[in-house]
Amino acid sequence: MQNNDQLTHFDDSGQAHMVDVGGKPETHRIAVATGRITMQPETLARIKAGDHKKGDVIGIARIAAIMSSKRTGELIPLCHPIPLTRVAADFHIIDADSAVECTVTAETVGRTGIEMEALTAVSIGLLTIYDMCKAIDRGMRIDGIRLLEKHGGKSGSWKA
Repeated sequence: MQNNDQLTHFDDSGQAHMVDVGGKPETHRIAVATGRITMQPETLARIKAGDHKKGDVIGIARIAAIMSSKRTGELIPLCHPIPLTRVAADFHIIDADSAVECTVTAETVGRTGIEMEALTAVSIGLLTIYDMCKAIDRGMRIDGIRLLEKHGGKSGSWKA
C-alpha cells in the first residue's frame, strides 16, 4: 500500500487546487476497476431474458459506463480532463449471488489519471442498471466499487 505524506489536491496553505501536471512526462496508463449490483432473482431473470420494457439493460449500462468515463473531469471537481485511448466495460452475471458485476478497463497516454475514469465508469454503469430496474426492485444494492490495478505514471504499477 502506498503511503503519501501529503494530499496532492491541497496547496501549502490548505486550499484545494488542481494539481499541476505540466512538467510530468506522458506515459501509457491503464486502470481496471470493478463493482457489483445485487438484486432479487426475478430482477436478474428479467435482465438475462432481455425482456425488460426499457430495452437491453446490460447493453445500455455498457454505453453509459463508456460515456461517463469521458466526462470524469466534469464530474469530479479536481480531476483533469484526459484523452482516453480505450475504455472497455464488461458485465458478468453471477447467478449464485443474483448480481451483475461490472469491470472497466480504461487507458490513456498522458500526464495523469485513469483510475478515476475507470471508477466513474463502473459507478455509472451500475447506477444505470439500478435506474432501469428500480420500478421492479428498489432494494438493489451497489457495492464493492474499487480499483483492482493501475499501471503507468510516476508511481508505476499497483494491484489490489
